[in-house]
Amino acid sequence: MANETRLERRIDTALARVTTPRGAAIVIAATSTAMTLAAGVLVTIVDREDFPTLGSGLWWAVQTVTTVGYGDNVPGSVAGRFVAVIVMLFGIGFLTVITAAITSTFVARSRPERTASAPPTAEQLRALDERLERIEAALIRPQ
Repeated sequence: MANETRLERRIDTALARVTTPRGAAIVIAATSTAMTLAAGVLVTIVDREDFPTLGSGLWWAVQTVTTVGYGDNVPGSVAGRFVAVIVMLFGIGFLTVITAAITSTFVARSRPERTASAPPTAEQLRALDERLERIEAALIRPQ
């Protein structure tokens, strides 16, 4: 498509490689891990007062991405809260959308397999009926 952005093309390419449930799990796990690590580092950088160590930033990111959010670590600065909003939207929305997209891909791929075994034609049914009649006649005839 001519209207696709570079990001959309990259996402399409990545999703095209996902052909199995295992591949889907790898994409979801890798994306989640990368987002969590990036968020932990970023919140530590932008909100040093509330997250003085990388460990505290990573702990907060894991809590937020998984939507657990105990409330014991909360960003106080505007920049930290902005990072929090992005991470919350990712935790709630991104994983849901990616999971749905991968699931719909699997469903779409399974449809051609189902249509490959088309229902029998009228001619095939007539031939089968004739064959069954011959079998019944053979069973009824005394030997």
